Amino acid sequence: MKEKPKEKFKLLLSVLPDSPGVYEFFDASNEIIYIGKAKNLKKRVSSYFNRDHYENNKLKVLVNKIERVEYIVVRTETEALLLENNLIKKYRPRYNVLLKDDKTFPWICIKKEPFPRVFYTRNVFSDGSGYFGPYTSVYMVKIILDLVRQLYPLRNCNLNLAQANIDKKKYKTCLEYHMGNCLAPCVGLQKEEDYNISVDHIRKILKGNIQEVMAYLEKLMGAFSKEFKFEEAQILKERIEILEKYKSKSTIVSPSLNNVDVFNILDDNNCAYVNFLKVVEGRIIQAHTLELKKKLDESLEDLLLMAIVEIRNRLGSTAKEIITSLHVELENVHISVPVRGDKKSLLELSERNLKYYRLEKQKKNDKKKEKHSGKRVVELIKKDLNLSVLPVHIECFDNSNIQGTNPVASCVVFKNAKPSIKEYRHYNIKTVTGPDDYASMEEVVYRRYKRLIKEKKSLPQLIVIDGGKGQLNAALKSIKKLNIKENVAIIGIAKRLEEIFYPDDPIPLYLDKSSESLKVIQYIRNEAHRFGIKFHRNIRSGNFIKSELDNIPGIGPKTIDALLTKFKTIKKIRSLSLDEISSEIGNAKAKLLLDYISDSK
Repeated sequence: MKEKPKEKFKLLLSVLPDSPGVYEFFDASNEIIYIGKAKNLKKRVSSYFNRDHYENNKLKVLVNKIERVEYIVVRTETEALLLENNLIKKYRPRYNVLLKDDKTFPWICIKKEPFPRVFYTRNVFSDGSGYFGPYTSVYMVKIILDLVRQLYPLRNCNLNLAQANIDKKKYKTCLEYHMGNCLAPCVGLQKEEDYNISVDHIRKILKGNIQEVMAYLEKLMGAFSKEFKFEEAQILKERIEILEKYKSKSTIVSPSLNNVDVFNILDDNNCAYVNFLKVVEGRIIQAHTLELKKKLDESLEDLLLMAIVEIRNRLGSTAKEIITSLHVELENVHISVPVRGDKKSLLELSERNLKYYRLEKQKKNDKKKEKHSGKRVVELIKKDLNLSVLPVHIECFDNSNIQGTNPVASCVVFKNAKPSIKEYRHYNIKTVTGPDDYASMEEVVYRRYKRLIKEKKSLPQLIVIDGGKGQLNAALKSIKKLNIKENVAIIGIAKRLEEIFYPDDPIPLYLDKSSESLKVIQYIRNEAHRFGIKFHRNIRSGNFIKSELDNIPGIGPKTIDALLTKFKTIKKIRSLSLDEISSEIGNAKAKLLLDYISDSK
């Protein structure tokens, strides 16, 4: 009989310290499956083995897999949080909350080097450089970098500007210097201390301390004016104006709030989202949303605390005040959960950001599912119809006429098994006299693909013809004339038994009635028919043609369309019984119709 976990770890549990720390659970293959933090290691680890966890199946599975427990004692709960965070990112245990990585987000880097460069990057390295971000869009990064370039002429070359290389005169001035974008530190025309003052200002701007930079520039501008250095003073004045414009565009929340971090959390079944807002000098200078994948039904408080530590660590935040939506504890930081006022408004703003983030994520997931679903259906059609290529692009033709005259046709286009409505086309038949379905089909197919070839547009992989062997053979004549038979597959679908006909094959294919491929082909065929009927209706509303049925009092255009859609011609309608007609338009209108027909004989 297998030993119970509580008995297996009885000795270990008895000697665990009552101290803050981090614990690690290992499975039979000596792999870390869970890492946790604790204010009191003894109480926290014991809690896993002192109950049966019937209410949480995932937790029960985890406990049954534990074969070994290790722990690390630290001084404070905050140290435990940081250590847990680092270990989870390093080992990525199966049962731990997963933090979505930020490698794809843009950052602004101030490179650690002589005469530092300031540039945009998506890669963050532990090289001593300053990284500011992550930003939610490249557009915002470009705006900030444009501001930096307007304020301070910095180098953008990757030369090694060590003092020894400058003294040896290894470099020459480049075009950037002559354009006024750089002050040529590479040839000693700009001192390193002056350059570093500019970099320090940029660093403060990126941190949101715009007012401090402006105060310095205003003081320096005043000094230049007193010394009658009006050109230098004018340059500084222009820089201050640029900063004022940038500052005015920042989101102002409250002048009384300075250097505050705001965190809000939104629960969403198997994951949670945490939004972060950085407020400096009453303005939001940074926003970021972190996604956490839940594994063991963790509490929202635990998830929020984990996210706070991760985000502050990742972004290097040292704010002494944190505003949150839930009460959590963190050392050396004042945490408040406001219920009114400016701070509450900040939480509401953060909540709106979370809801927009979730909505955007859902839309992206829906689009992925649609794309995946379309690909699966297309692959199924290829298999069921025995096609040589995937029918990503399908077109279907239907032709019809009203009372045997005015023949028209429709062509519908499907991409990835979805309608591409903008590419639908109507056709008035031009070369055929009278109701000749075969000749009409031959004409419209020829016109469609002659035009696509002329315009050098892509041909479909599959053409569907609404009709049996006759219509299919008529369409095939045009395909052969245009010499594209080898480039496209063509089939016909007959309405009576939904047979699928292939060129030069007398035996039709019968797909299973529940087949998804058949349903898609029927949908395409019905869409072509619907689109053609819509064309009829437009012609009718434009008074291009008048039906004999239009003269019947009490019979409107919709009823007439329904009858012609179902029975095609007035000759056919004349031959129907009262029951057959009333099944389509109701008993009262059917009587009106039959009375009119009998009177007009």
